Amino acid sequence: MAITRRDLLQGGALAAAAPALGLGSGFSIAATTPTRAAGEPVWRHGLSLFGDLKYPAGFKRFDYVNPDAPSGGVARQISIGTFDNFNLAVAGVKGNIAPAVGLIYETLMTQSQDEVATEYGLLAEAAAHPDDFSWVKYRLRADARWHDGKPVTPEDVIFSLEALKQYSPRYASYYRHVIKTEKTGDREITFSFDAPGNRELPTIVGELVVLPKHWWEGSDDQGRKRDISATTLEKPLGSGPYRIKEFVAGRSVTLERVKDYWGAATPTRTGQNNFDELRFEFFRDNTVALEAFKADQADWIVENSAKQWATAYDFPAVTEKRVVKEEFPINDSGRMQGFVLNLRRDMFKDARLRRAFNYAFDFEEMNKQLFYGQYKRINSYFEGTELASSGIPQGDELAILDTVRDKVPAELFATPYANPVGGNPEAVRGNLREAMKLLREAKFEVRDRLLVDPAGKPVNVEILVQDPSSERIALFYKPSLERIGVTVAIRIVDDAQYQNRIRAFDFDIITDVWGESLSPGNEQREYWGSQAADQPGSRNSIGVKNPAVDALIEKVIFAKNRNELVAATRALDRVLLWNFYVVPQFTYGFARYARWDRFSHAEPLPKYARAGLPSLWWYDPEKAAKIGKRS
Repeated sequence: MAITRRDLLQGGALAAAAPALGLGSGFSIAATTPTRAAGEPVWRHGLSLFGDLKYPAGFKRFDYVNPDAPSGGVARQISIGTFDNFNLAVAGVKGNIAPAVGLIYETLMTQSQDEVATEYGLLAEAAAHPDDFSWVKYRLRADARWHDGKPVTPEDVIFSLEALKQYSPRYASYYRHVIKTEKTGDREITFSFDAPGNRELPTIVGELVVLPKHWWEGSDDQGRKRDISATTLEKPLGSGPYRIKEFVAGRSVTLERVKDYWGAATPTRTGQNNFDELRFEFFRDNTVALEAFKADQADWIVENSAKQWATAYDFPAVTEKRVVKEEFPINDSGRMQGFVLNLRRDMFKDARLRRAFNYAFDFEEMNKQLFYGQYKRINSYFEGTELASSGIPQGDELAILDTVRDKVPAELFATPYANPVGGNPEAVRGNLREAMKLLREAKFEVRDRLLVDPAGKPVNVEILVQDPSSERIALFYKPSLERIGVTVAIRIVDDAQYQNRIRAFDFDIITDVWGESLSPGNEQREYWGSQAADQPGSRNSIGVKNPAVDALIEKVIFAKNRNELVAATRALDRVLLWNFYVVPQFTYGFARYARWDRFSHAEPLPKYARAGLPSLWWYDPEKAAKIGKRS
């Protein structure tokens, strides 16, 4: 389950790993006080993959919001990179999307932040599906409106799904099982699936971002026909709580709250989106962004650098308590982050070479020197969740792995996966010896201090990076690879060039991050599926084409209950790990925020919200007065 509003705002890369949930085995789409016509499936005000809904039909608001939160004020936030596009349909394929665009649109349903994998109606007031999950239908709210006053229609929904599937590899993979979408009532849309049994499909359809058909099929102010297959910097029409007020291409975007927003009083929006304006300022790197924050040119900053967090926040405003440093636990997701070894390059096709690259990585010393010991090594593609594999496979997980036993490394059945441990000269020498042993087994050898492949060709790699923080990590890794004879070049490029090369898979090694939800599903095909490996712009940056992985992804998607989902995901995790597709890097279980103390939020924040900025906060004039005017 993926491609949520947070993905739109963060580019699909979630911030860090979550702890294990310890949830029970319930895994059903459920509803409270449903309604039904004779012979028809029940209409549901919410959908959940884990059991009963917390909020009953007719609920007024989420528990974690303040319904009396004051409206007003401006929130200034930082975005790293640049943008040249406001068209979500081609995001990730053409141009760089402005993250602010995610706030101008709505989805059919929206997730609550105090439950796991649970959605309630937003544009849609209800959903219905049969017991075999072979289709789902949604009924739109009668008062749902675009910013131009026109109603949101079934035609908009159908247009949106077709456009997103046609122009976005990410959405094409995610919604590949939706084979027919049709209007079946004045405000009703029915989505038919290619096979029964996929419990996730009704909920992921609820995550669909709805675009205005009439606007995209119209013309702009100069009379030019709009083209949803192309990038645009024309301010798009939305249906959400904000609209684009103004922008400077590549540098800033300002959103203004829609005063007559149709959904302000809906249960899933009450008490949220309280700022009159949201301003996004774009910076090329984190160092410049931090200086802007210190000068009070932004209201908060998300700090991803352990070094910066430990050393760069000693300026007077912190000492005077005008700036608050706070860490928020990440309970909503897991992650894999690592050096990606591009399987499209011949040199990386041998798993022994890939494993040798892991033995050359001294994480422990890097953690000491660069990160002040704050991080831990990632040992799973689902790090930080109960879905992470450990030990040796047993029970249901073993039974699932037995179905692909002839297609996976035999070692995974008898040996727990573990990354090499360094941190001292003796351990590092031992790891390098293991690396050289693997390379010799793969017919690589060192000649004149240079590693050559079985054909005698020197092993040269380029690590592609886009910012100084990534460059620092690559520079630390470089001499370790050189010690096993690899010739290493590090190339730093601007954001646009970096994105273009990633979309075309034109790299040897990059760092990539995959955020994992607590209920994995169709997005796994986009991450590791064979079909996505050759689709430009897909998330399968590694280039995985593995029949065992494909089979296990299907086990995950078609799991019949929570226990089966956990077992299938752990089996998938284990096969990915034992193929050594990446050199795992590091993670941290908290999101680090520093903010000027002029905002408030309801207590407590919901478990799965992280900081909840900006939607759950509001401008607090009393606090603002104490810390002084903005610069």
